[in-house]
Amino acid sequence: MQADTARHDGVQPFHIHIPDSALADLRERLARVRLPDQETVPDTAQGVQLGRLRELLHHWATKYDWRTIERHLNDLGQFRTTIDGQGIHFTHVRSPNQNATPLLLLHGWPGSFLEFLKVIGPLTDPVAHGGDARDAFHVVVPSMPGYGFSDIPSTGGWTPDRIAAAYAVLMRRLGYDSYLAQGGDWGGVVATRMGKQRPDGLRAVHLNFPEFLALPPAGDEPTREEAAALAQGEAFARVHSGYHLLQRTRPQTIGYALTDSPAGQAAWIYEKFLDWAAPGAFTLDEMLDHISLYWLTGTATSSARLYWEYAQEPLGLTELDLPVGVSVFPNELTRTPRIWAERAFHDLRYFNDDIPAGGHFAAFEQPGLFVEEVRAFARAIGESA
Repeated sequence: MQADTARHDGVQPFHIHIPDSALADLRERLARVRLPDQETVPDTAQGVQLGRLRELLHHWATKYDWRTIERHLNDLGQFRTTIDGQGIHFTHVRSPNQNATPLLLLHGWPGSFLEFLKVIGPLTDPVAHGGDARDAFHVVVPSMPGYGFSDIPSTGGWTPDRIAAAYAVLMRRLGYDSYLAQGGDWGGVVATRMGKQRPDGLRAVHLNFPEFLALPPAGDEPTREEAAALAQGEAFARVHSGYHLLQRTRPQTIGYALTDSPAGQAAWIYEKFLDWAAPGAFTLDEMLDHISLYWLTGTATSSARLYWEYAQEPLGLTELDLPVGVSVFPNELTRTPRIWAERAFHDLRYFNDDIPAGGHFAAFEQPGLFVEEVRAFARAIGESA
């Protein structure tokens, strides 16, 4: 990884280059990978099936080319800056429309800033993609501390609140004095905390996965929609939360396995793409872009620590007073009932739970629908501002 030495207000152009030796090491490890015996059930009840993982690992070792995504990222424009002692990586693409609305897009786990690659073009240049120039955005997509090409924190304390404060500094440093923030998964948590902090310039927050899974704002007598959402949360805890328990209690221990074994790192992330998105939503190359990013940057442990940091905080519902929008994709882990959004967000300007497709990785899985949701939200904010 090499950074350009040119500086502007503390922002450095950043050139991604994974050393050839790291790619050769990955191929060598894949050539001698040791896999467990086959699962004893005919489905995914025990996790990623052996046959599917073998297929993914074979593709990674023989067909996947990291340099393809690396070239694309460098062509887009990558940057780094230091905030609160932490090196933060981000993609920054300005719209050709100078009056475009600045938009901060925030990722989660096991995603990354790569989740938003398919939406950057339509968001920044809507006219070139059959849209309206009034729907243009200047897009900023940072990597969470401990993720991707951002620095790995050397001390504790990088909580969602601290990350939120750092992102407010980032937007000011880029010269944006009025902007929107959007997020899902951890990005939704950080966007929510930004909304609570109300930094100068933040006009509104859009969420596709509000911070409700840990503590749903359910009433004493839940409605039918609330009961369905609570049942989804219970099913998640019962079936899909193994990774969550490990990462919030023992991120260092699981990190040894994931950092040493490309097969382990692949399975850890591949499972979530299989479970949380529609079948066939992503190509093997698309999934391997994310998996390779975690592997090649050695961020399995540092990304998992965000769960540990969050678990140290007192559990509570974050209520917001600034304008908020919520988009509920149909196959989300927990579908947010409107009444939950109304209880937590006192200025709910936009809510849509009638989206035809998409799940937890909304921008990655359904980029067209995601773009339409962001545009509709921004229009609602503009119309009611």
